[in-house]
Amino acid sequence: MNSGGVFDLSQAKTRLAAIETDLAKPGAWDNPESLTPILREKSVLSSKVTDGEKLLAAKNDLEEWLEMGKEEDNAEILEALDDQTRLLSTLLADAELAAFFGPQDNADAILEIHPGAGGTEAQDWAEMLLRMYRRWTERKGFGCKLLDLLPGDEAGIKSVTLQISGPYAYGMLAAEKGIHRLIRISPFDASGRRHTSFASVDVYPDAAEDIDIDVKEDDLRVDVFRASGPGGQHVNKTSSAIRITHLPTGIVVQCQNEKSQHRNRETAMKVLKARLYDLELKKIQAEKQESYEAKNAIGFGSQIRTYTLQPYRLVKDHRTGVDVGDVEAVLDGDLDKFIRGYLLHAGHAA
Repeated sequence: MNSGGVFDLSQAKTRLAAIETDLAKPGAWDNPESLTPILREKSVLSSKVTDGEKLLAAKNDLEEWLEMGKEEDNAEILEALDDQTRLLSTLLADAELAAFFGPQDNADAILEIHPGAGGTEAQDWAEMLLRMYRRWTERKGFGCKLLDLLPGDEAGIKSVTLQISGPYAYGMLAAEKGIHRLIRISPFDASGRRHTSFASVDVYPDAAEDIDIDVKEDDLRVDVFRASGPGGQHVNKTSSAIRITHLPTGIVVQCQNEKSQHRNRETAMKVLKARLYDLELKKIQAEKQESYEAKNAIGFGSQIRTYTLQPYRLVKDHRTGVDVGDVEAVLDGDLDKFIRGYLLHAGHAA
């Protein structure tokens, strides 16, 4: 991650005040779509100002407790000093992470999950990952919209696409891009044998309205088909599902969750633009480049993280060495330790 530079709280407050003044002017909201970039900047600045003020307040409180400690040494003051030191350390750690985010990281994220080979077992693992990311978004207070879902034949899912919205959603979820491996006693194996399953997670920055992605109609092949799986009588009995193939890159996206063909096409184009934008970012930023064509197979030796439920319980990230023994907490969306490890690792390697 490229450093975001030194943060100046005073300058941020001044810029935030200027934005709020502009938004309060008559006619400012006549064209809401044109405000997307400025509202995104306002959201980021508001978050940074709030975090900056918390950090400054914690520093001032610690200094006051230190002064009191010089005058009077008792258990209550020592306990308060300990609490305040831990709070300041936590806030400083968060500020350190924020320094690794670049402008491109402050985007909503398009997240896709695809099971590897293995049928129902792998499809069930993909659905477990879907729940994990949904729980993570709840913990963060982020928005999470289901764009497309193809259910498995017996259980689990064959694919899913989510739109996750929140400050630096893409910057954080980029840590999850890669192959995820699960080792467990399979609930689908009557013999109770241990199975290894794989699923891939892809993350793309959502191409916001202010980003110009030129997609020519001649470069697209659009297929219309009948939606499969749950979704109501109308969805299943009309040819409303859309599959779009971008011929120059071979990227294929589809959407079948909406009732109308028009809405499905709109959503599919949104995902396509996000993926094309991601390709452009990879060309521009060589240190982040992970060639789309050279993507590893979903199988042994290519995983970024392993979730072991048997014979012991551990989640280990193979890129950073971060591991957590509380597997249930991780699968319930507690991913911040892994995301932090990745950001620090990527930032120091850049």
